Amino acid sequence: MDIRILPSSIANVIAAGEVVERPSSVVKELMENAVDAGADNISVIILDAGRTLVQVIDNGCGMSPDEAVLCFERHATSKIATAEDLMDIHTFGFRGEALAAIAAVAEVTLRTRREEDEVGCEVFFSDSVHRSTEMVAAPKGSNIAVRNLFYNVPARRKFLKSDNVELKHIISEFTKIALTRPEIGFTLAHNGKDLYVLKPAMSLKFRIQDLLGTGMANAVVDISAETSVARLSGFVCRPDLARKGRGNQYFFVNGRYFYSKYLHQAVMKGYEHLIPDGVVPSYFIYLEVDPHSVDVNVSPRKTEVKFEDDSVIFQIIYACIRETLGKNSFGASIDFDREGVPDIPTVGKYYGEYRPIAEPAISVDPAYNPFQEDVFPPADGTLQAVGPAAGQHPAAGADFPYGTPPSREGEPFRREDGAGNGLPRQYQGLVDRNGSYGRLFEDRTMPSKQVIILQNRYILTAVKSGLLVINIRRAKERILYERFLKAIQANSHVTQTALFPVSVYVGVENMPLFEEHSGLLASIGFDIAPFGKDTIVVNGVPEGYSVEEGKVRTVVSDIMLALSDGHPDLPEMMASAMAEKFARIGAAEGDQLTNTAEAQRLIDTLFACSNAELTSSGHRTMTMLPVEDLDRKF
Repeated sequence: MDIRILPSSIANVIAAGEVVERPSSVVKELMENAVDAGADNISVIILDAGRTLVQVIDNGCGMSPDEAVLCFERHATSKIATAEDLMDIHTFGFRGEALAAIAAVAEVTLRTRREEDEVGCEVFFSDSVHRSTEMVAAPKGSNIAVRNLFYNVPARRKFLKSDNVELKHIISEFTKIALTRPEIGFTLAHNGKDLYVLKPAMSLKFRIQDLLGTGMANAVVDISAETSVARLSGFVCRPDLARKGRGNQYFFVNGRYFYSKYLHQAVMKGYEHLIPDGVVPSYFIYLEVDPHSVDVNVSPRKTEVKFEDDSVIFQIIYACIRETLGKNSFGASIDFDREGVPDIPTVGKYYGEYRPIAEPAISVDPAYNPFQEDVFPPADGTLQAVGPAAGQHPAAGADFPYGTPPSREGEPFRREDGAGNGLPRQYQGLVDRNGSYGRLFEDRTMPSKQVIILQNRYILTAVKSGLLVINIRRAKERILYERFLKAIQANSHVTQTALFPVSVYVGVENMPLFEEHSGLLASIGFDIAPFGKDTIVVNGVPEGYSVEEGKVRTVVSDIMLALSDGHPDLPEMMASAMAEKFARIGAAEGDQLTNTAEAQRLIDTLFACSNAELTSSGHRTMTMLPVEDLDRKF
């Protein structure tokens, strides 16, 4: 076994793998450097989701020509000088690895000038090698362009995802930094199109509104707490507006974003019993602690931190959220102020024994049938309904008044036959063959078999061997799966057009998902059109989905989750996987059954499927309860 020292070029490429994972990593490092340079205006320009170009322009302090070359060396930094400085970090970057790692896997051009210099300089690096330095005219600040990312590491470039996925990661990193510095103006452009133009905001809430829309800004409430350990501020979402899937959950400590599963559980515990299972609230939580009590040097990407006592931070977050939700009447609260409140007596369970309650008497006529009314044309040509009190039922062969307002004293009109042909022509259709008026409102849509809808969760119907119980949600899932699979494969669909189109804010980062999968969504029946850079308009949904506005918004949220998940590359497997996902969404958010006729149609459609007993994921749609099993219950 031969042991050797790796050449610096290979070592730099290996080190770059820890820092530069994808184009969004470059955006993160360069934006953090711009913020640390004191810039108050930062522009990010992206081409081809960062594959071709990532450019960051700032108006910060800039660098001298010597510093512009030196900053590309490994561990070159202006942030720390001694080991003690590692325990007093106030800036984003401090290790001095970012530019060296980027220059190892891309072609980098840096143009910079300090305010006191008359001219600036431009340096060019590739393969970690300094290629050139030139004196150029440049504005104050830095302009760094990273071109052809991973050009010398084809394997890394090959494993990058689609442009839409990579762009979403870039927007995510851009958002995290923009949320830490509302006083700085930020711009993000992709392929010549401005995605964000953020002016310096007066407050954090205005920055949230600019980034995530007015809906998000109106959906959050302020939180604040100050202890000897930490100062907490920020915003948390109203419980009724919590949504499925992770998104818009942010922790910051001393102005730095970090991720923590442990502290996320503190937030979820604060919402305990206030939100249903499967949904997650949005939150923006800012912590300020003594820099000596937190270690930010845990991971190369600096997305994790270590607190001196995590459990104390956990309790602070939990208590603050619980108190805030209680104050805003989102949770249970205790009111000890009874002054001026009227005394409302408490009624015990034995109250009726001492104060008997007299039930009102109800008069019922068992012979009255509102659907058996006799219709006669009065003298003025209008129709009047006369119940049994005006005479006997025609089936009994009684005579009825005609030609004058109906009354017992009126001159009787005797029909010529049982079919009512003696009436004027315009009234003959109101009488059936037997001369009966009572079948005018007969329900002719009743199913042939009697079915029962149990709590809108199950359908019960009698069969020869016992009682058949069908799970409504799973039955819909099976039906929609086969319908969507056929639609995707044949590109044929049925769309329910909404009476009023529904506009849904999805965010800039999710718009590429709908653009990339527009053909798939259209093939199964969605009629979705973009509306601006962060909103879509839903004009129609597939057959079986609900067109109710609230459910349409929930469906859009579920669609984003479904499209964000990875799917197989093989067309057949992808079609089946996407049909299964959308079938599950439609079954969960569809309209409820309103009558037994709809239930019967559901049964008939289910048994017309290729496999009526199982969903596409293998769950049972129905079960049989034999008569023998029912007998054992008695």
